[in-house]
Amino acid sequence: MPLSCFGGLRLFAKSLDCWYVSFTNISVLMLIFATQSLLLCFVSWGFWRLLRRLVIKTGLDNVAGPPSGSFIKGNFAQLFDINAWKFHQEIAEQFGRVVGIHGPFGTKQLYVFDPKALHHIVIKDQNIFEETESFIETNRAFLGHGLLGTLGDTHRRQRKMLNPLFSVAHMRHMIPMFYDVANKLHTAIQISVANGPQEIEILRWMTRAALEMIGQSGFGYSFDSLVEGQDVHPFSKAVKEFLPVSFEMAFLREYIFPKVVNVGPARFRRFVVNLMPFTNIRRLRDIVDVMDATSVEIYTAKTTALAQGDEAVIKQIGQGKDIMSILMKTNMEAADEDKLPETEILGQVCDVVRLPCAVFLESASFTTFDFYRTFTFAAVDTTSNALSRILHLLATHPKAQETLRQELTKARKEHGPDIPYDALVALPFLDAVCRETLRLYPPAPTVLRVARQDVALPLSVPIKGKDGSDIHALTVPKGTNIVISILSSNRDPALWGPDVLEWKPERWMSPLPEALLDARIPGVYSHMMTFLGGSRACIGFKFSQLEMKVIMSVLLSQFRFSPSKQEILWDMGIVVTPSLKGQPSKPQLPIVIERVEQAV
Repeated sequence: MPLSCFGGLRLFAKSLDCWYVSFTNISVLMLIFATQSLLLCFVSWGFWRLLRRLVIKTGLDNVAGPPSGSFIKGNFAQLFDINAWKFHQEIAEQFGRVVGIHGPFGTKQLYVFDPKALHHIVIKDQNIFEETESFIETNRAFLGHGLLGTLGDTHRRQRKMLNPLFSVAHMRHMIPMFYDVANKLHTAIQISVANGPQEIEILRWMTRAALEMIGQSGFGYSFDSLVEGQDVHPFSKAVKEFLPVSFEMAFLREYIFPKVVNVGPARFRRFVVNLMPFTNIRRLRDIVDVMDATSVEIYTAKTTALAQGDEAVIKQIGQGKDIMSILMKTNMEAADEDKLPETEILGQVCDVVRLPCAVFLESASFTTFDFYRTFTFAAVDTTSNALSRILHLLATHPKAQETLRQELTKARKEHGPDIPYDALVALPFLDAVCRETLRLYPPAPTVLRVARQDVALPLSVPIKGKDGSDIHALTVPKGTNIVISILSSNRDPALWGPDVLEWKPERWMSPLPEALLDARIPGVYSHMMTFLGGSRACIGFKFSQLEMKVIMSVLLSQFRFSPSKQEILWDMGIVVTPSLKGQPSKPQLPIVIERVEQAV
């Protein structure tokens, strides 16, 4: 098999590791050799794939779909472009709930949002339809053996330990910390608009607030005092820069990095990165360095406090109720068979990150401080962007904004400025706004899975094959990549109705369509796939919703939001991100804010 040449490359790199520091010329030759070898392996792999395509036919060849965008990338560039919204909508409308798409070098893949098929992929046969090799390898290299870098029994054991930390009971303990951050955010914005309406870049504030919330409730650590003019914590900047940079390298991350993740020791990989002239790889290297330094600082403070006893823990931010403190204590008290090793405990907290650059970087803390990096990305980037989307929608729908403001003002009069947990989550229109936004605009539009063995995939509604036959089930060959379309599932007009593309919070105030209820969408949240389902569903979705509702309860009752005159675009990346037209590489969302008179 052509990919076997990677093994030889790994051995070659390892044997020369001791030379590269002292012999620069040899190191350069090594880099040239490595580059040529990788190119040869990649071409060989492509040729092998082409031969397979020409010789071996499967049932996937009968599944209709769009023509290939190119031989090398297939439909990859069309599916994962920042402006791919129209392409996703067109293939869903034209080909239905299962679409045949082209992978690199003629490979066959599937684009799926059929409810029954999704049930098998994420629940019934979830041990067969696992994360892709690139997902596991890159996350394991960067995040260690946490939820995103493990499979099977190890993954289940970790979920068992972590689930109680994201329960409703624990959310109640976190809400005072959330209000503390939200009130500081309110004060900062109030100062900015004291002399009248002002256009403010709101994504920056949402990111700072979300990071501070996870800092306090997740780690017992403060990243930001939320004061205008204060220098933003370097970690905050790294969080916002990571996903756009990573998305620009999507093809390399998916198809190249998994093949070189273990080439030589870490020192060699770091040296290779330092020699590379590619801007994005160097940017990712610097992001990793910032995250690592911050993780060391947090972890050192946490372990020191725990070693000194409960009194020292209580003196920390969060008073020992933060997720990290509780997880470490719980693990100490667990039965031996349930205990997680340190490398797994500290690999938990950011379960939505893919950091391809990390496979090259040398850091002793890759397995020691992953906890912080993982959870931080999950809680910061998706939440801050979803919050920004909600505020933008409310700015462009003033009637809905006023309805929500009245509901929140009434609740604050009844319960006080900091609405208690049970009253806050029970507010119907606030909940409807959140649900409708997360339905129509899921922060992560797609996820990938791969079939680890040949498997039958039944469909709820048959599709028409290229030969005109009705296909009720597909035989999916081992190694087939599957794109789960969260976006298309949430926008299926056959389930949600003809107004599926309209943002209508009111739809959640009435009974949902029978077709939707009968479809039994396998998601963990409100008949949607936004947070996935099964054992790999987003473990922190309740945490994220509480963050959003607390911030909205404080801001919407105090301020009025209006749209900026600048044109806003939403880039389809790993996480959907706002930007200004003509500036796609700079995430931002300007919005006009003014104080509401006689606010509570």
